[in-house]
Amino acid sequence: MKNNFIFIGMPAVGKSTVGVVVAKRLGMKFIDTDLLIQEQENRLLREIIADVGEDGFLRIENQVNRDVNAENAVISPGGSVVYCEEAMQHFKEIGTVVYLKASYQTIKRRIRSPKKRGVVLREGQTFKDLYHERTELFEKYADITICEDGCRIEETIENVLDAVESLGK
Repeated sequence: MKNNFIFIGMPAVGKSTVGVVVAKRLGMKFIDTDLLIQEQENRLLREIIADVGEDGFLRIENQVNRDVNAENAVISPGGSVVYCEEAMQHFKEIGTVVYLKASYQTIKRRIRSPKKRGVVLREGQTFKDLYHERTELFEKYADITICEDGCRIEETIENVLDAVESLGK
């Protein structure tokens, strides 16, 4: 059953904000998989990363997202889910992947401190490097791409709704 929408994109593109409203407008459930991870592990994402490192976190993220069993839901995973191949394959099977795309400038403006946002950078990696690395993966997995540069949140929501309705849902 491919009746879910999975929102991917960088932190601060509005996966949760847009996701909740889209779910409400379409009469669907909303699932934030970062919350599922925190629930399963019984601690905050940054505490998990501090304890098990980035690779350990990605293993947990892959497992939680791969195990999402949902119907008629808007699913919002964390930005790093695109590194989790099994999870992304699972999402492609159970739904339509919607990439909320924003330019590096837009995201940089929205995220003043990537670290406070829980964005994990590898040794020597800049936020810009991370942006380009992930963008390739987002584009690889996306079924629909919604560009939100120069859009207010309401416009992004309308653009997403227009795109998913044109799928004949």
